[in-house]
Amino acid sequence: MDATWISAILVGAGCFALGFFIGARKTGIKFLLSKTIKTATRVDKNSNDWAKSPLEIEKLAEIIEDFKMVLVVRNDLKMGKGKIAAQCSHATLGLYKKILYRAPKALNRWEMCGQVKVVVKIESEDDMLELQKRAKSLAIPTHIVIDAGRTQIAPNSRTVMAILGKFILFCGPADMVDDVTGGLKLL
Repeated sequence: MDATWISAILVGAGCFALGFFIGARKTGIKFLLSKTIKTATRVDKNSNDWAKSPLEIEKLAEIIEDFKMVLVVRNDLKMGKGKIAAQCSHATLGLYKKILYRAPKALNRWEMCGQVKVVVKIESEDDMLELQKRAKSLAIPTHIVIDAGRTQIAPNSRTVMAILGKFILFCGPADMVDDVTGGLKLL
């Protein structure tokens, strides 16, 4: 055999072994995390931390396949485009972390349908808080970003709210997220 072929086989075998090792580690980490969460939930069921009971939206994930995330941006803060992008990223990640263990099926549905995100604008903090109250009354998870105030806006300003819920394409009954955010204009 030519040395080139031997090199190619060795590189291929090395890549296969590396992929197997990385895959095995990720599976092991997921296994350990699931055990840790179950233990934490059993030890302190009344605790108000990350190991809370499943969200209502998790039940919907069993019967509804399409989910979307709506990012509600405060227009009155006059943030620049880059600031809005960063705040929307914070909101997306914050909501993702909030529901990662409490609604994994819903999160998986959202990921499987392309991680649909719609960005809309709202005119004031009061309107945003009212919207959050309405979402909570429908058991829709939300996350509001509170800015540190290091660049463009005042400290502790609520900038963006993320909402995750079912998403019905085409015709059909009004979906839960659109019941909350359907009247808002796209950013």
